[in-house]
Amino acid sequence: MGAPIQNPVTVYNFLNYLKFEKRYAENTILAYEEDLQQFFGYLQQQFNLQQPALGEIAAAFIRSWLASLKENRNSARTINRKISTLKSFFKYHLRTGQLEQSPMTTIISPKMPKRLPVYVEQKDTDTLFRYVEFPDTWSGKTDRLILSIFYNTGMRLSELINLKESQVNASANTIKVLGKGNKERVIPVSAVLIKEIAGYMAQKSQVLEAPDKIYLLVNEKGRKLYRKYVYQAVNKYLSAVTTIDKKSPHVLRHTFATHLTNNGADLNAVKELLGHSSLAATQIYTHNTIEKLKDIYKKAHPKA
Repeated sequence: MGAPIQNPVTVYNFLNYLKFEKRYAENTILAYEEDLQQFFGYLQQQFNLQQPALGEIAAAFIRSWLASLKENRNSARTINRKISTLKSFFKYHLRTGQLEQSPMTTIISPKMPKRLPVYVEQKDTDTLFRYVEFPDTWSGKTDRLILSIFYNTGMRLSELINLKESQVNASANTIKVLGKGNKERVIPVSAVLIKEIAGYMAQKSQVLEAPDKIYLLVNEKGRKLYRKYVYQAVNKYLSAVTTIDKKSPHVLRHTFATHLTNNGADLNAVKELLGHSSLAATQIYTHNTIEKLKDIYKKAHPKA
């Protein structure tokens, strides 16, 4: 699983737990591994701890590492992610009985600067789907459907790439999504999107030679899409309608959620649609709504 690590048994067992029990995505596991490798490397270099027992790892060592990260100009977001990795690591070993007390209990995470999610204005999404011309080619049909699904469901990039034909329920107008940790959620969609998906599926066999019939979205060779293809398609068409800096699939996820909250959707419902595990992750979209209301107030109220 990457380069050799300084504390192989404890780290290896933890990574296997993430992989086989928690069923985390490969990229997530690699991020955990990288954080732990960096941490144990620091312990070895700074404190000459070659193979430390878990009980030897004091909070002071952790604070020293975090201070070095700050000195090296790591952002609060990056440092918080590394703290989260260590918390999960020690919590796992508490649960398995390898550790009596976590050294993380006195570690305080740095405050995060508030950063509102970037999203596409509703007038721009209207322009995208009403007036932007998509080529009458298989790539053009695929690109339009990619954008339609992202905007209508708010699903993640990995969820879209792995979306199977069998997950689309045309009779119920729903799409079943397999999210983080293999959690399933059902997203209601419009009859218009279902019709678009049905047309795409029907044309697969007519237009392409031996296309993949398991995964919904395929390229002109009939093969399952890859991440870079989707990124490029989203960037290309969003560039035609908006000047925002970020033009990624995740921006369309933010757009889906922000447009729902701006139009009065219940926050708990948005949480379920996005597949968030806690309401705190969804509440960032209320800030966008408040900013929108402030803007309307300033423009419309006589005393503003």
